[in-house]
Amino acid sequence: MSTTTSEASGTGRRAGLDRDDIVERALEMVEQGGAAALTMRKLASELAVTTTTIYWHVGDREELVSSIIERVALRQAEFWVEGESARDRVMCVARHVWRSALAHRNVTALAHQVGATSLLELPLEIALARELDAAGVRGVAARDAHRAILMCIAGFLVVAFRSEGLAASGQRNQPHALWADVVDDSIAPVTLAAMRVPPQLDPLFETTLSAVVHSFVPAATDPSHSTEATRSTP
Repeated sequence: MSTTTSEASGTGRRAGLDRDDIVERALEMVEQGGAAALTMRKLASELAVTTTTIYWHVGDREELVSSIIERVALRQAEFWVEGESARDRVMCVARHVWRSALAHRNVTALAHQVGATSLLELPLEIALARELDAAGVRGVAARDAHRAILMCIAGFLVVAFRSEGLAASGQRNQPHALWADVVDDSIAPVTLAAMRVPPQLDPLFETTLSAVVHSFVPAATDPSHSTEATRSTP
């Protein structure tokens, strides 16, 4: 591998390579292969530089991981909030939190692994708080609504990721499968049969989220948001 003059001189800096290039490639590695795929040595190889160059530009792996999470957090927050009512708009943000976590599941897992879940979700949490405020839900009520919605999403994500892990490992002892051996005359056969069917997470998530949002957000539409789609700003 050839080196530039700056690398050869020992500065650890390569002409034409900047911090954004490194963070973006590191993000791609995590998205494609998970947290374990990201090592400083492999990243340097991918970019055809020395590990010294990587450290010079982005610091150590911990700093690099923080940069990856911050980048995804900002990108997730760049979306249009749509809905004809306050409830619709709160639902829109909540759905985006759910879908973004699934779309970037390896980054979501990485953030959980390093204790940076709040950093990853903060821009979206602010967007959710903003819509609750616009709906007239404020103070303690807003806090409780906000937390209830996020806990609902978190619970579904745990189930989604756990189900994927069990399926990938070939394990058969998923919750719905265990119902195959349940015999209970006090439960209707039709109910027992239904319990043996794998969950359809998306429609169940929609039903559950709607119930949570409707319990906190008033039905009245805020005229200032009634027919608009506005861009969420980080």
